[in-house]
Amino acid sequence: MSTPAHALEPLLAECRKVIVGQPQLLERLLVALLCRGHVLLEGLPGLAKTRTVKTLASASGTTFRRIQFTPDLLPSDVVGTLVFDPKALTFTPKKGPIFANLLLADEINRAPSKVQAALLEAMEERQVTLGEDSFRLPDPFLVMATQNPLEQEGTFPLPEAQMDRFLFKLRVDYPKQEEEIEVLRRAHLDGEDVHAVTDGPSLLAAGREAQQVRLDEAIRTYIVKLVQATRPSSGKPWKGKELLRCGASPRASLSLQAASRALAYLHGRDHVLPQDVVDLAPDVLRHRLLLTFESEADGATTDQAIAHLLQAVPRP
Repeated sequence: MSTPAHALEPLLAECRKVIVGQPQLLERLLVALLCRGHVLLEGLPGLAKTRTVKTLASASGTTFRRIQFTPDLLPSDVVGTLVFDPKALTFTPKKGPIFANLLLADEINRAPSKVQAALLEAMEERQVTLGEDSFRLPDPFLVMATQNPLEQEGTFPLPEAQMDRFLFKLRVDYPKQEEEIEVLRRAHLDGEDVHAVTDGPSLLAAGREAQQVRLDEAIRTYIVKLVQATRPSSGKPWKGKELLRCGASPRASLSLQAASRALAYLHGRDHVLPQDVVDLAPDVLRHRLLLTFESEADGATTDQAIAHLLQAVPRP
């Protein structure tokens, strides 16, 4: 197996020309590219969420589209519609901006549920149905959605079915002082300074190679035990379990397995370590767990429950 870290290092290097700090964010986005998984980014405005995704698209040589989600957005504004041709007396498909490799759904929770539901088929089936015909989306296809954690007035919370379709929920925090100083130094840079160092077929090939990384049966069992322990009716209680009213589905187990292989691949290993699972568990589980109403009122978070979970389930 070739050392994949060297093969993908130029991609990270191009992103770092523009993006300061955020090493874990960039790494997780690469893992998502290798897994062909969707990402939900949560953070305050001005933390370069949009710029990060746009830079990644430029460096990876993939097509990029951005949709600003608003309360008056219609499903046809996202997936497209059928247009009537009065001369030919036929309807022809007019594809929407969703037909891109990387789709940035900016402030996704500001659109009504009808628009959010329009993304479900695309995210899961990787196709769009217009009229009687279905159209395949480009491959790779990733939805990277952002949402503001503070301004909740006039927003529409994502339904659990759609939340579960995201591979990761990543939290973007403020930069450190030295990083923010570097941001000011690079303020003049833009997307033209980033060059494509790979392409879609190469990323798909790397993703197929990543999923061949060896994963021991003991680690697979560990993944299942972690996910099953989040369900109220399973296993013995552990500290923090009382915070949860709903646990993660088998899709979380599949996501954690695929992401662990991709992370090991990025680090140049041909096998998964238990630490890979531990590192990724918060990003895979935080949006799939529902807190009880009492624990939410007390200010508890899903990250606290996951921290207790990782302590309670023994590692292989």
